[in-house]
Amino acid sequence: MAQLEGTFPEKEVSKARPFWLDVFVRLVREKPLGTVGGIIVLALLIIGICADWLAPYGYNDIFVGPRLAAPSWAFPFGCDQLGRDLLSRVIYGARVSVIVGLSVAGLSVLISTVVGIICGYLGGKVDLVGQRFVDGIMCIPGLFLMLTFLSIFPSGGENLFRAILPLVLVLGILFGIGQSRIVRGAVIGIRANPYLEAAKAIGCGTRRILLRHVLPNVLAPIIILFTVTVGGAILIEASISFLGFGIPPPIPTWGGMLSMEGRRYMLQAPWLALWPGLSLAIVVWGVNMLGDALRDLLDPRLRGGLGRYR
Repeated sequence: MAQLEGTFPEKEVSKARPFWLDVFVRLVREKPLGTVGGIIVLALLIIGICADWLAPYGYNDIFVGPRLAAPSWAFPFGCDQLGRDLLSRVIYGARVSVIVGLSVAGLSVLISTVVGIICGYLGGKVDLVGQRFVDGIMCIPGLFLMLTFLSIFPSGGENLFRAILPLVLVLGILFGIGQSRIVRGAVIGIRANPYLEAAKAIGCGTRRILLRHVLPNVLAPIIILFTVTVGGAILIEASISFLGFGIPPPIPTWGGMLSMEGRRYMLQAPWLALWPGLSLAIVVWGVNMLGDALRDLLDPRLRGGLGRYR
């Protein structure tokens, strides 16, 4: 027995990596476009947070350069019709995009998680009434609802919080109500699993079951919804600002810059529309690539998901 034991060396048990590190390593190895998207999102966050230090001028400092000046060493993105530095306004516009994207995504995920888990788990009349309400909201065109609510509760003032709050509330509620269907479908898919029946059998309350057993098992689609909503919220905020119902001037937004000076002086100074539009396209592309990569990595139903590791 001693000889047999000596012939089989003991295997070294490797310590499992943390969840977030495992996702990061697989993102870099398996999803190059997702990695590029993550770098873009990280750059957007850094620019938005450090806008006061990165921008060479204030976003409303007029006549710092010649009117409609072309891009140069002194003004890399040029100047607008009031002589404001376009690079500074694009940088401060990134801050607005970061705040709007993260706030709308957080609020919408909170609403969709609460509504989806309650309706999907309880079922019956609660699910029937809740889903008919969701159907009624989804039947109305989203743009019409947004413009209606924003005209009733307009954004006002130069305070960034007061200017963004109505837009965040409207977009977050509408996004959350629509996305609750996805969370509800994920909850219905696991509602009949044996571990939920076992939790009921040992006397766990409904709140404990929802928080300790249902929520962790639908966390992957919730994370995916958050990443996808960030890009959608930034794009819709730009669309609403382009139509004149978004964040009022002089606070710079990429959509507002495209609508006002960009559209008016597009032929005379095309860079007024080029840089905000290019920034918007790059950011939305990066967020969508990151969200798509995280969906492939976190969804255990897809080939190569975390199910093969966990």
